[in-house]
Amino acid sequence: MLRELLSGSGGIDPSRLANAAGLPSDPASLAAIFSQLQQAMQRSDDEGIDWSLALRQAEQRAASGQRQVDAADAERLHRATQVAALWLDEVVDVAALPTPPELLTRRAWAAATLPIWSQLAEPVALSIADSLTRVMSEQAPEEMREMVQGASRMMRGIGGAMFAMQLGQVVGQLSTEVVSGGDVGIPLLDDGRAALLPQNIAEFGAELDIPDDQVELYLAVRELAHARLFRHARWLRLHLISAITAFARGIDVDVERLEELAEGFDPANTDELRDAVANGALLRPKSPEQEAALGRLETVLALVEGWVDVVTADATQRLPKSDAVAETIRRRRATGGPAESALATLVGLELRPRRLRDAAAMWRAVTDAVGVAQRDALWSHPDLLPTAADLDDPGPLAARLAAGGQAAGEADAAFDEALEALLRGETGGDDGDDPSGGSDDERGSAAS
Repeated sequence: MLRELLSGSGGIDPSRLANAAGLPSDPASLAAIFSQLQQAMQRSDDEGIDWSLALRQAEQRAASGQRQVDAADAERLHRATQVAALWLDEVVDVAALPTPPELLTRRAWAAATLPIWSQLAEPVALSIADSLTRVMSEQAPEEMREMVQGASRMMRGIGGAMFAMQLGQVVGQLSTEVVSGGDVGIPLLDDGRAALLPQNIAEFGAELDIPDDQVELYLAVRELAHARLFRHARWLRLHLISAITAFARGIDVDVERLEELAEGFDPANTDELRDAVANGALLRPKSPEQEAALGRLETVLALVEGWVDVVTADATQRLPKSDAVAETIRRRRATGGPAESALATLVGLELRPRRLRDAAAMWRAVTDAVGVAQRDALWSHPDLLPTAADLDDPGPLAARLAAGGQAAGEADAAFDEALEALLRGETGGDDGDDPSGGSDDERGSAAS
C-alpha cells in the first residue's frame, strides 16, 4: 500500500491522507512531502529520525505571514527590556543576564527551538515506530516473516519522516502564537538567552484595551524573569528536559485501536484517522509509574511558572494595567491554542501546569515569611524545592524556613566549602580527620 501510495497509484487520495496526518495538502507541499518520504524509504533503520525534515516544515510554516523586525520595534523593545531589567533587580536575588534579549522573527524562533522539540519528541516517535514494527512481526504468518521484516524497516523510515514533518508543522504553527522564548514554560533556548517576538507581541496587544508600551514592558519582565531563573538554577534545565523525555519513553501505542482503524480504513474518508491522531486515541492510557512521574514534572513546571508570576507581579507594580495583562496571560495559559493541543498529542504531555495558582500562592507566602533572598535560595538545589504537599499547604514550609532557613543556608555553604576542599585534595592531614575539623559525633549531628 505504501509503495502504491508513493508511486501515485493505488486509489488513495494523497491530499486526504496528508490532511489526516496534520500535514499541508496543497499540490506543491504534497509533492515535497512525498519526495521526502521516498527518500526516507531508502534510509537504514539504524540512522534514526531525520529531523531536518522537521526543520524545513517548521521554517516554511513560520515564514508564512511573517514580517521582519523593523527599526522602530527594535528600539522600543530594547528600551522596554532595559527598564524591565532594572525593575527585576529590585525584586529578585538572581543575577542579570550577560546579554540583552534577542528580537526574533517567527522563523528564527522555530529554528532556534526545534532542537529541544525534537529531543522531547524523539522517544515518542521511536516508541510508535517500535510498536508498529512489533505488531507487523507478531501478526505475520511464518512464511512472510522475512518480507515483513523488510517492510518493518521501511515503516520505521517512513513513520519517522511523517512524525518529523508533523512536529515541524506544529512548531511552525506555535511560532505564530508565542510571544517570547519562555512563553511555553520549558527552557527552549540556552541558559542565559532570552528572546522576544515583536510581531506576535503586537498581535497579542492588539486584542487588549491596554497601551502597547505597558504590554511590551510586562512581557519583557516575564521573559527576563524566566531566563534569569534558568541561568541561576543551572541544574533546572537538564532536570526538566530529562524528566520530560523519561516520561515520553513510557508512551506506547494502543495496538487494538490501531488494528480497528486499519481494518475499517476507508481511503476516501480519513476523518476517523484524523480524529484518532488529533485526540491521542492511538496512545495507551498512562501507567501508574507515568502518572507519578507526570505529577512530579507538573509540580516543577508549576513552581517555575508560579515563581515567574510572583516576581513579575512585584516588578510591574508601577504599571497601571499590569493586573489586566496578567489576567489575560492566565486565561491564555489555561485555554492554550491549537498548536499546544497538537503538541500534546505528539509528545503525549500537556506542558501547561495545572497547579499554577497554588504555586504562585506558595511563593507569595514564602516571600512574605523569609524575604526574597531566602526564597530564591531554594532554587540552588532540587532537594530544596517545595513539594506538592507544600503547594497544598504552604504554611508549614513558610514557618520552617522562617525558623531555621538561615542556619540551613550556612550549613549548606559549609558543606560546599568542605566538599570543594576534598575535591582539591585538601584532606586536612594524614590522620583521616574530617576537613571541616569536626569529630565523627559532630559530623553525625551535623548530618542530622
